[in-house]
Amino acid sequence: MTGMLPPYEQLGLFYLGRRFDLRSGTRLPEPILYESKDLVTHAVCIGMTGSGKTGLGITIIEEAAIDNIPVLAIDPKGDLSNLLLTFPSLSASDFAPWVDERQAQAQQLTRETAAEQTAARWQKGLAEWDQDGSRIDRLRAAVDIRVYTPGSRTGTPLSVLKSLRVAAEDPEDAAARATTVAASLLSLAGITDAGPHSREHALVAALLTQADGQADLPRLVEQILRPPFDRLGVMDLETFYPAKERQELALRFNSVLATPGFDVWMAGDPPDVGSMLFTPQGKPRIAIVSVAHLDEAQRMMAVSLVLNATLEWTRRQSGTPSLRALLYMDEVFGYLPPVANPPSKLPLLTLLKQARAAGVGVMLATQNPVDLDYKALSNTGTWFLGKLQTERDKSRVLDGLEGLSSSLTREELDQTLSGLRSRVFLMHNVHEKEPVTYETRWTLSYLRGPLTREELRRAIGTPAAAPSTASAPAATANSHSAPSQDKPVLPAGISEYFLPSPTAPMSYEPVLYGSALVQYADSRRGIDVSAVVHAVTAITDGAIAVDWDGASPTDAGPEALTRTPAGAPARFGVLPAAARNPKSYAAWADDFEGWVVRAKPLRLFSAPAYKLSSKPGETEAEFTARVQQAGRERRDAAVEKLRAKYAPKVTRAADKIRRAEETLAREQQQASQQKLQTALSFGATLLGAVMGRKAVSMSTLGRATTAARGVSRSSKEAADVAQAEQRQREVEDELKAIEAELEREVQALQDDMPDAGIEITEIKPRKAGVDVRLVALAWKPVS
Repeated sequence: MTGMLPPYEQLGLFYLGRRFDLRSGTRLPEPILYESKDLVTHAVCIGMTGSGKTGLGITIIEEAAIDNIPVLAIDPKGDLSNLLLTFPSLSASDFAPWVDERQAQAQQLTRETAAEQTAARWQKGLAEWDQDGSRIDRLRAAVDIRVYTPGSRTGTPLSVLKSLRVAAEDPEDAAARATTVAASLLSLAGITDAGPHSREHALVAALLTQADGQADLPRLVEQILRPPFDRLGVMDLETFYPAKERQELALRFNSVLATPGFDVWMAGDPPDVGSMLFTPQGKPRIAIVSVAHLDEAQRMMAVSLVLNATLEWTRRQSGTPSLRALLYMDEVFGYLPPVANPPSKLPLLTLLKQARAAGVGVMLATQNPVDLDYKALSNTGTWFLGKLQTERDKSRVLDGLEGLSSSLTREELDQTLSGLRSRVFLMHNVHEKEPVTYETRWTLSYLRGPLTREELRRAIGTPAAAPSTASAPAATANSHSAPSQDKPVLPAGISEYFLPSPTAPMSYEPVLYGSALVQYADSRRGIDVSAVVHAVTAITDGAIAVDWDGASPTDAGPEALTRTPAGAPARFGVLPAAARNPKSYAAWADDFEGWVVRAKPLRLFSAPAYKLSSKPGETEAEFTARVQQAGRERRDAAVEKLRAKYAPKVTRAADKIRRAEETLAREQQQASQQKLQTALSFGATLLGAVMGRKAVSMSTLGRATTAARGVSRSSKEAADVAQAEQRQREVEDELKAIEAELEREVQALQDDMPDAGIEITEIKPRKAGVDVRLVALAWKPVS
């Protein structure tokens, strides 16, 4: 696969595999090409262990990535980290670190020999499916891959508990999020039987709904003991939930906080789905949320909070008919049950109902159809059905398909499902005329199986975990680099604040905190917006005690600052002399104002080719993603025009093919039926790539390109056969002419796609537009 890209990659189609004939048990040459926008109506993959559903899921993720579509993949089993194992050179040295040494020893092979065999098998497998290292290169160039590990530093920690704020523009959205977050937290604390009307759930949900400023688990524990309200519903708080019993609930959560290593849950990247799906430069990302290392309650909490974040992000997106992003869940058992209502169920059902409008597709995989709520199945447009384990499973699937498919009877569907084997799936797509049976293609990623923590670190490229110091707290304390001293006594006229901390810090260091409300105005562009700037910078004993150019941003606004430190007494860094002078702060405030004017312009982005401009507050990554989406929408619209243009020509060609086949059938009674049904070769798939299976049977087109070669030379009626062959050649020439014309059109489509160059414009604030709210000494927590 070198040189010009295959048609399906130019047109945004997913190459899933090839058609499979269950009767003969053979793979046919016809490729199965799936339109990316069909995933907007969601998909479900059902198959027993060993059916190949993980391979199918990884295939779809790879295809989405090559089409520059970001993917959020929730991985309860640990298999999806195999997406990190892509080796364009396909050399044995690439595979060697990932060879299963025990399996190699069982086969009496050295690691080197096993790696050579694995590399050869992967080269051969890819070649059989018309793929090679160049396609792996395209995959790696198209996306960034990041593995998030909530509650662990093996990958990128995900701070799902750092902020529990549930505020939303829509009060109903805020209430729904509070309900699911409260249930997740109670489950983490071991309270699994608290329904939505229990007093535990009602109290926690009310606290989350009314949270402002700092909203994290330590703050929640404090508010359980001292709620900011005295009534719940129509009852006073003490009657509804007495203080003594609230203390028991607070103790449960405090025990969770006191668990060794729990601080990791509040460290790392925030669950901001926009940042997870795109790099700061706007490059799409495969974001794998791996929860295989967690216990059941922790998995439920992490998955529920990520799903809620996904739902919030989805609701902020504009409408589009094209696939904007894909949410993939590798094993949905327990997260979307038909009867129970775990915290993950509501956001998943809501996504299945609402995400389509925003172009966000959801794909769920499970071993058993009874694991899924029937409402979820009714909202999925594509079913990928693999080998099923029991007759009950098959019956449940048949009941669902019977109302969806009119082209096959229940008996035919039953027979098809019974004949499936590993990697062979029945795909029912509501956007196609009939179901199709196919074998999944060879994955570009090496399917190593679940990775251990150390293997995952090695795949990501992070250093090995440091030896545990839990057994030697005294040594840890003595090795801390911060100076050990009490908090300094400040002169009158100096205000001091403490920056928020999720846990009680061991020490604090002095910094200068600045906060300003900034107005940006440009009458020519119609811009008049406000933004807040919060920053901290070091205070030194140098000639220039404070340099705002070295400041770093902080999320903490003035309302989040406190007057007292969090938790037990801590150590404090040395306070420079300049910070002890009250007059210094007025000068530093002026410097801060000048720095904001000079260094904090409003950056606006534009893509002239698409006539798009960024909105105030929209980051470069968000705008780049919007431009990419506009490109996909333009491409999809152009493909629809091609379909409309070529549909009559293809229909006429199909009719001629049918008549030619009838003639051949009469003149060649002894010809093998198999020869007449040879499918379209992979090298002549452009018509199929554009027209799909909607307009004409692909097997009919396939027979047109190969039937003449299958006609027996020993026919008694040689003249009639020669005439049929001549007619066949004419039909082939006509088909080739259509394809050549279409190829030119596709290339022109690619050439006409505008360059998505992004231009940057900066609007600096006027000095009068900078309202300095606070410049003061702040103590920054140090872990």
